[in-house]
Amino acid sequence: MQRLYQAGDRIEAQLLSDFLHRHLVENAIFGDYLSGAIGELPANIYPSIWIVHDRDLSRARDLLRRFLDDGRREPAPSWVCRNCGELVDGSFDLCWHCGSERP
Repeated sequence: MQRLYQAGDRIEAQLLSDFLHRHLVENAIFGDYLSGAIGELPANIYPSIWIVHDRDLSRARDLLRRFLDDGRREPAPSWVCRNCGELVDGSFDLCWHCGSERP
């Protein structure tokens, strides 16, 4: 078992863990609830993602890069639905008015 990443908070740790699980990389989050002890413990305690099987570490590192790169991407521009003419926010792939796909 090897440590892959120290997350900034519990939410990031869970999102990364779920992402790895979707790609069939078994992992564990350690230190997830230590922030509840701030005051008794130092305040710079963050959860870590650990890879269960050493053979998955290289693949997990590649997936981590993808995960981190997705968060740095520029937001997609809004688009106009070809079917109904609705202006749709760029984060959506389907029109919220008629359900048509992004062009």
